[in-house]
Amino acid sequence: MVSKRRWAGESSEVRTALIEAAEQLMREEGYPAVTARNLADKVGLTRQIVHYYFSSMDEVFIAMIRQTGEKARAQLEEALASDDPLRALWELNRNPAQSILSMEMNALANRRPAVRAEVAKVAEEFRDIQVRGLRDLLERPGVTAQLEPDVSILLLTSLAQVLTLEEAIDMTRGHEVTLAFVQKCLDAFKEGRRTPFLGAALE
Repeated sequence: MVSKRRWAGESSEVRTALIEAAEQLMREEGYPAVTARNLADKVGLTRQIVHYYFSSMDEVFIAMIRQTGEKARAQLEEALASDDPLRALWELNRNPAQSILSMEMNALANRRPAVRAEVAKVAEEFRDIQVRGLRDLLERPGVTAQLEPDVSILLLTSLAQVLTLEEAIDMTRGHEVTLAFVQKCLDAFKEGRRTPFLGAALE
């Protein structure tokens, strides 16, 4: 049972600062760097303060995943509401900081079962939002799907993230031609022309 003392601090500035420090450490140094000692040092307080707000490091990670998920969800909804939603979605998945954070979260999920469920929950929610967004686009008059929306979204988002992660380690072979191909597909989709990658064509 969570104590009243800890419950009263749920919305405190210190708790928020600890969650943000966890995210920053994970982005910059990887998930193993997210320890009670490092979090305390990051916010300039004693290590005991971490245990005041969180009963375990798993609780820190889950709070961080939920908070970053809320921010990413808002960005995703904004992208899908734009004039060129698939291009906006592509660019969102090309964000280096977000790709690195996603990779660290997946690595963390493999090590901590309690965290794995939260990572999977957020990932499934994001996949659902993206697929629904593509389905809405495919409902335009005269457009037929050549691929299942789930397949198109998985191809689009995973390719964007892989390219970004490879660029982070200076691996760029094949990137130029692949990026040109993707841009042609995005242009074709926006104009209602046939594109095998995104799976839509005018009837």
